[in-house]
Amino acid sequence: MKDIIADLIQSIVNTLSEEQVLPAEPNYKLNIDASKDKSHGDFASNIALVLSKQASMAPRKLAEIIVEKINSADHQNIEKVEIAGPGFINFFVASGSNFTTLKSVFEQKGAFGRSNIGAGQRYQVEFVSANPTGPLHVGHGRGAAYGASVADLLEAVGYEVEREYYVNDAGRQMNILAASVWLRYLQIHHQDITFPVNGYKGDYIHDIAAALNTKHADRFDRSPETIFTNLPKDEHEGGDKELYIDALIAKAKALLETDYELVFNQGLEAIVDDIREDLGQFGVHYQGWFSEASLKQDIDAALTRLDANGHLYQQDGALWFRSTTFGDDKDRVVKRDNGETTYFASDIAYHLNKFERGFDKVINIWGADHHGYIPRVNAALEALGLAPEKLDVRLVQFAILYRGKERVQMSTRSGSFVTLRELREEVGNDAARFFYVTRKAEQHMDFDLDLAKSQSKDNPVYYIQYAHARIASMLRKISDMSIEYDTTVGTETLTANANDGEVDLAKRIANYPKTLETAASNLEPHMLTHFLRDLASEFHTYYNSHKILVDDSAVRNARITLSIAVQQVLRNGLKLLGVNAPDEM
Repeated sequence: MKDIIADLIQSIVNTLSEEQVLPAEPNYKLNIDASKDKSHGDFASNIALVLSKQASMAPRKLAEIIVEKINSADHQNIEKVEIAGPGFINFFVASGSNFTTLKSVFEQKGAFGRSNIGAGQRYQVEFVSANPTGPLHVGHGRGAAYGASVADLLEAVGYEVEREYYVNDAGRQMNILAASVWLRYLQIHHQDITFPVNGYKGDYIHDIAAALNTKHADRFDRSPETIFTNLPKDEHEGGDKELYIDALIAKAKALLETDYELVFNQGLEAIVDDIREDLGQFGVHYQGWFSEASLKQDIDAALTRLDANGHLYQQDGALWFRSTTFGDDKDRVVKRDNGETTYFASDIAYHLNKFERGFDKVINIWGADHHGYIPRVNAALEALGLAPEKLDVRLVQFAILYRGKERVQMSTRSGSFVTLRELREEVGNDAARFFYVTRKAEQHMDFDLDLAKSQSKDNPVYYIQYAHARIASMLRKISDMSIEYDTTVGTETLTANANDGEVDLAKRIANYPKTLETAASNLEPHMLTHFLRDLASEFHTYYNSHKILVDDSAVRNARITLSIAVQQVLRNGLKLLGVNAPDEM
């Protein structure tokens, strides 16, 4: 219906141009929005306000001219047109016209709502990308649910999307992980091994060390005297924990020599495999897992390019990027005085690599604590001669767990955070995926575990799934009773004689494609969760007020038809959010 109104307005604008009321080629963007208030009609357009200056007349005067032309034509789909406020045009759709969309639902089925607005454009969505130093926690879960839904929404409107996980498998934190694994391994062979204050303490480190011991026996065993001689004091001895762990890493590399890589890889591979499995069970999958360690040549090439562009300088033995030139609050080190490149240098190279792969848009989904990192990355892109506007960074706030009104302090194997796996085991994948995207990503989120598990209308995912299952149950009953129905005839019946509840449901269904398009374009999957909740709510209200399987075959057929359309849209929308649409609950 929105397309019909758009075509009508476009035709009238063309006529007004021919009549010289408007310029030959008026400059405008046509907006048609669904009305929130029924008294204002079904749709509204601000076309008169947009074109008033070009017509050299007041918006309301131009609106009167447009409405007069609409009324002079025969439009069976439009019952009446009104002018509101300074010049908005409200369209009241004829009740029967609200059901034209149902034909598309039944023809397109799972493809209903999808479009090709992004056809020919390649997008990359990089999300989660947590350091592989431990299990994913609930904060990573929100980024995973958001990123996966964003990618699926973009694909639904025609973009070619590549999902990528950036594996931070280089740098100091990975060396701390390797040292932690080695020391837990040594504790299997020696009772007097003291674990460092700054080591990774989760039970998962014990598991990796045990696997290392099973595979290699005493290959990496060294005497405690050899290991701990001439090390600085750790924090519990009054020393500096950072200096101590760095010295311990250096000792591990020296004593293990080439075997250090085996210990390092044992920890890395075990945790990456765990992350991959965890996300896979959460319904989150990637086309690419990109290794930071593979960037060495890319880093050299990126720094050479920055230097050739005049954006690097030496100071205090280090190599600096002059990021203040591009709006950053201070310049950034890209190579330390010891010759090691920084994490930021890796990030510069990684983004250069992304754009050299030919993506039209790169979407980074980061934790909210990376807010200050955005200006320096944009600065690097500009300095490299790339377009910063092709990078879209979305920040995801942490999720705080509650059970009712009490904040949850759940114990975990690591003792320091709640894992994504623990959350999934408690509330299930569907509730976790849905709840995570019910709010804008940049907004703080309170995750109520009791609500997520409840079977009530207050639990949005249950309420939506129950609507789908309710219709499935009805269809099973129809099958058992050998009741025949025809959606084409049902649509015709609704068109000719529908009640208010049926009209409202049909309007809601008709808004699904636009909701999907807007949610994808704005990277805001919460818009889809709200739509599905509203659709389910309207259906439950209708179902509770109107018996579906009535004796009157025409009425029964119409109500079955509308119910099947609702079920299809619910299923389509839930799929894009990574949520199941069950037939039984």
